[in-house]
Amino acid sequence: MAERVDAGEFEADASPPATAGDGTRPQALGPAVLTGTIRSAPEDFVVEEMLGFEPTGQGEHLFLTLEKRGANTVWVAQQLARWAGVPEHAVGYAGLKDRHALTRQAFTVHLPGREAPALESLAIEGVAVLAASRHARKLPRGALRGNRFRLRVREVRGVPDAIAQRLTQIAARGVPNRFGEQRFGRDGGNLGAARELFAGKRFAREKRSILISSARSELFNRILDERIRQAAWDRALPGEVFMLDGSHSVFVPQADDEALDARLAAFDIHPTGALWGAGEPRSSEAVRAIEDAVAAADPQLASGLAGAGLKQERRALRLPVRALAWSIDGDVLSLAFELPAGSYATAVLDALGAMRDGSRPGT
Repeated sequence: MAERVDAGEFEADASPPATAGDGTRPQALGPAVLTGTIRSAPEDFVVEEMLGFEPTGQGEHLFLTLEKRGANTVWVAQQLARWAGVPEHAVGYAGLKDRHALTRQAFTVHLPGREAPALESLAIEGVAVLAASRHARKLPRGALRGNRFRLRVREVRGVPDAIAQRLTQIAARGVPNRFGEQRFGRDGGNLGAARELFAGKRFAREKRSILISSARSELFNRILDERIRQAAWDRALPGEVFMLDGSHSVFVPQADDEALDARLAAFDIHPTGALWGAGEPRSSEAVRAIEDAVAAADPQLASGLAGAGLKQERRALRLPVRALAWSIDGDVLSLAFELPAGSYATAVLDALGAMRDGSRPGT
């Protein structure tokens, strides 16, 4: 349940912006209620992994919990490999974390039959060791329950009561589960490069994977936007495919399942949209019509994804925002919340209003 604490006063903008984000996307919860600046400093964007398990205490892998300030996940993994004298593939991590943030994240280093170098010798700029143990397995990508966020939005302009009302709404309904702008590269450049890839241009394997993910994310976001326009991002349409909360398991319901509305309201299940690939989506009727129309509107991306060997998959359209709390102090809004793995904090910020990114000069 939402919590409002220490609500102070700040300058109210008599005419807040009409939409959030870039001003063109449909807004599920209504017009923006504020403008502000995020990431003025890494400490304004704190992310902590929630793995859902503890290291085993024994095994061939060194399990490290690190605090990273302004450090890229892949770069840190490379430095760990160099420090331990192992190949880069011997280092595991559950997910990528934003460079322009203060993050607490787990890594494993495969050290079969030998001790790790002294932790005192682990000198990586912007990185501190919070805990070290042994673990039985390499930490694979995606092996986390979710992430806990603590954010500060500075230079806030808006009406305090409207902001509080929107945050209460977010806690009760969730937000659209958009892929964040990180997926699309600087100024969205990954999409143009993805089109070049699908037209035959060659890219390195790692870059190719990034471009394919960007194209797939773009089509999903377009499907989600259309569901928002139809006020159906958090409710079912005919032909729906549902995802169980907290998992990637999906199912097509029986036509006479009277419990669906109650399960939707309880956040036990969520409507889904297509992650495009080869084959036919599992959706039908109204849902299938939306997804087919989005794919038909951009055949280069749709056919490119199918040709890349990806299969049709599903992603939840609705993102639950749990343990949401906030406080207002002058023109600073502090937020704390938890999100499931694979989702973006920017989806929550987009539901509030337009944000300037302080980590990007000139924005």
